Amino acid sequence: MPKQPWIYNRFFDTLFIIAPPFVALFISMFLPKDGTVSLAWWVALVLCIDVSHVYTTLYRTYFDKNAIVIHSILLKAIPVLCFAIGVILCSFGQVYFWRVLAYLAVYHFIRQQYGFIRLYSKNAINQHAWLDTLCIYTSTIFPIIYWHLSGLKNFNWFVDDDFYFIPFQNILPYLFVIYYLIIIAYLAKEIWVLVKHKYVNVPKNGVILGTVLSWYFGIVYFNSDLIFTLLNVVAHGIPYMALVWAWGRKTSIKQSNNSSYKLIFSLHGIILFIGIVLVLGYVEEGLWDAMVWNENKGFFSVFYQFGKYDFSVHLTWLVPLLSLPQIVHYVLDGFIWKIKKDDFAWSKIILEK
Repeated sequence: MPKQPWIYNRFFDTLFIIAPPFVALFISMFLPKDGTVSLAWWVALVLCIDVSHVYTTLYRTYFDKNAIVIHSILLKAIPVLCFAIGVILCSFGQVYFWRVLAYLAVYHFIRQQYGFIRLYSKNAINQHAWLDTLCIYTSTIFPIIYWHLSGLKNFNWFVDDDFYFIPFQNILPYLFVIYYLIIIAYLAKEIWVLVKHKYVNVPKNGVILGTVLSWYFGIVYFNSDLIFTLLNVVAHGIPYMALVWAWGRKTSIKQSNNSSYKLIFSLHGIILFIGIVLVLGYVEEGLWDAMVWNENKGFFSVFYQFGKYDFSVHLTWLVPLLSLPQIVHYVLDGFIWKIKKDDFAWSKIILEK
């Protein structure tokens, strides 16, 4: 059998990219079906994974001196444009801002799964690749359509009413049939490849199966805020952080002039890699809580030293500003993982003169 197209190596990819949705699904089987996201779950899932994974983009962009040299204009323009558009949306009402952000987030989550199967299809037997694409998009888009058509859910993406409700439940049975037929067609194709070439692309199939299960059970099967958050965040955030670390590990080996990257992306430096993004995530969420949400004063007490200033009068610019790391992460992600001859071509190594 030909070699498997691992991104880093078999152990690393299996543990941090393929396994997370399966582990999250296993844990969800023991959770209350009407469970809500407590503070402890919020810290573990939202702060430590969801918010923190956003900041790992910095390692590929604003913390990478090669990227700054090559993409200086882009890295300066995107935050300015994102903030300006966010202020415009908020000026019409925050519901418009959160709605656009929710759909942008959904697009980002879907494209990440597509990106992984593209990475795992390189240098591998991959006949009828269009079925791979059709399956990964079906396994992610169908649950979102179901969410829109099936009525109110006990969870939301960001805030209440950020998704539209479309009252066409009568077409759901037909959509289920299409959903199952596409998955069956993909399985049949993989069996055909196995019979013809004696080959199974383990990581690609692992990503597709994990995507099918996490999106279906997280959105369609269960109607639980806690389970949705668990499956959504773990299946997305941990693989993304792993991908950034794999890139940094490979890059730091080639760059003899970047001692900080050699430290952060060393086996011992994983504490720094995670610690930096955790601190940035805590600061962001502390500002959100003190200025906007006012929900966890005890956990973010250090940020409540602003006195009794009323930030509500400034939400039109404050909400887009605090959301900027997340928005920029969504937008830049469409650039930094473009697959060319080199998986990591965004910031090509600048050789020392």
